[in-house]
Amino acid sequence: MKKTLVSVIGPTAIGKTKLAIELANHFDTEIISADSRQFFKEMSIGTAVPSKKELAQARHHFIQHISIFENYSVGDFERTAINLITSLFNEKDVLILVGGSGLYIDAVTKGLDKFPKIDSEIRKILNDRLDKNGIEDLQLDLKERDPDYYSKVDLSNPHRVIRALEVCIGTGRPYSSFLSLNEITRNFNTVTVGLTAERQTIYDRINHRVDLMVKEGLVEEAQALLKHEDLNALQTVGYKELFKYFKKEWDFDFAISEIKKNTRRFAKRQITWFKKNEEALWYDYQMSSKEIIKDIEKKL
Repeated sequence: MKKTLVSVIGPTAIGKTKLAIELANHFDTEIISADSRQFFKEMSIGTAVPSKKELAQARHHFIQHISIFENYSVGDFERTAINLITSLFNEKDVLILVGGSGLYIDAVTKGLDKFPKIDSEIRKILNDRLDKNGIEDLQLDLKERDPDYYSKVDLSNPHRVIRALEVCIGTGRPYSSFLSLNEITRNFNTVTVGLTAERQTIYDRINHRVDLMVKEGLVEEAQALLKHEDLNALQTVGYKELFKYFKKEWDFDFAISEIKKNTRRFAKRQITWFKKNEEALWYDYQMSSKEIIKDIEKKL
């Protein structure tokens, strides 16, 4: 009988951590985090890392396990996560995967897509364009070359935008045309549980979370990281907006409003990505975990 990975998905601030802990406790198991923003030791408040109390309620993996100074790709995550999952399944029948990073979740449940080798000179040219013209220039280029991927990717992440563009330019084909061509069969079953809410409710929860982050010390956390602002890990909503405030490009209120706006946009892209999963079981964010567990056990 195959083991089962229960994957908890949904937009940011919807309540995935709470549900994952309740599921882990019910199934007497452990949690694999697939939130790429929560990997970094130096970033806590702005990435909504689970609290000490939450972390104590169930064993979590891949929370603040690397530094912002380390090179760590989705491929690295796939390898280390699959090795850990394989090991944990020696003792557990069910494991919980939770996070808002769709690419990282798919890397675990489906395997990474394979792409042709691209001339490294293309990336250099794109990085020069980024430095000279800003990310908006690259975003518009991607929109023209691959509107499908443009609608899903985190447009505020230059690494993702450049990666997609270099494939488009180097192959003459849309980046999205290479996705899911080489889907891998895993030796475990996956049951996907999605949390959702009315869009305004999601936006209200995001705005409230940002206000809480500021109260908890987001500004001070970002200030301490300003000198490292060029690192890829810090091209993250909540930090890059405050960097502009520190450099007096924006005033404080505008920076906070931009964090809220960009987080709402990120949530919209998450929803678009996750809704592609036709097998996911979707629940209102206020649904009792007991009801969700009943449905999961039917699947088991």
